[in-house]
Amino acid sequence: MKATLITALAGTALVAAAPANVTPRASKVKYAGVNMAGFDFGCTTDGSCALTGTNKPYNFISGGTGIAQMNHFVKDDTLNAFRLPVGWQYLLNNQLGGKLDSNNAGQYDTLVQGCLNSGAQLCILDLHNYARWNGQIIGQGGPDDAKLADVWTQLAKKYGSHSQIAFGVMNEPHDIPDIERWATTVQAAVTAIRQAGAKNNLILLPGQGYTSAETFVSSGSAAALNKVKNPDGSKTNLIMDVHKYLDSDNSGTHTECVKDSVDTAFKPLADWLRQNKRQAFLSETGGGNTASCQKFLCSELKFLNSNSDVYLGYTAWAAGGFDGTYELTETPTQSGGQWKDTSIVSSCVVGAWKGQ
Repeated sequence: MKATLITALAGTALVAAAPANVTPRASKVKYAGVNMAGFDFGCTTDGSCALTGTNKPYNFISGGTGIAQMNHFVKDDTLNAFRLPVGWQYLLNNQLGGKLDSNNAGQYDTLVQGCLNSGAQLCILDLHNYARWNGQIIGQGGPDDAKLADVWTQLAKKYGSHSQIAFGVMNEPHDIPDIERWATTVQAAVTAIRQAGAKNNLILLPGQGYTSAETFVSSGSAAALNKVKNPDGSKTNLIMDVHKYLDSDNSGTHTECVKDSVDTAFKPLADWLRQNKRQAFLSETGGGNTASCQKFLCSELKFLNSNSDVYLGYTAWAAGGFDGTYELTETPTQSGGQWKDTSIVSSCVVGAWKGQ
């Protein structure tokens, strides 16, 4: 998610490569869920993250605790995946190259453990920094690749033994001068994660242009990231990470949606994925709680279900620390022990998952 909104609102089985000649099948994706936002609040698209903006989504908020939300989504809605955004600076208490801060990383761990204990099959650790640290692009004038590799080494050592954990290398890289050089940075993170002991966990590989599904191929991201490999030379469980919003300017900042992006984004990407025997995960998508967004988001997610040979799953944006005033809120509310989902969640995020 573009950070202008965030700042305003203070075991996984091995995934085999999809055969190139697979016919789309009408079943459903393996994973479906939502983002649990909060530890990323204060982060902006220049890769700076004000620690004072962090809203810890396991604390009490209008929709109950983030952990209680996840329990509800799993128990009542049968969702099975959560993405857990966090600022790089927050984890290290602003010390680039430092160790995980015992207090900050400990608080984030509370949310991670809540996900692991909820019954979810997938808990995605998402470093929400737009390929930057305080305005400087990793490996291209900013921190060297080793700095990113180091934080992922620490996280992989801490969480890699849990098969449900997936590693989202970086949220929404953008304006990257050299996509091939960016792929080298991603490779460094992948190698670090695997060498730290997370041998089989999913790793999500993000591309240029806010990792948009619509431009993932045309930007050169797909081709560059297709060269990223595990240390053993395989590409097993290395999944393309894509985002797509459905409003007029693709920003995810409006309550109305104008398209499902199937023809412009998801069909062309599906073709590339099949041709190259790869899979993708839609880790951000969403819309307002409006009739137009219900129409188009439901259509988008149903397309993913019918092409589940190449689309592994989705996590919609966002619940957790957001309240009901946020344009794309998916935070459920609780009253008298009963949970109520937002209309976009019940109609599309859950509805598509249940085949409704």
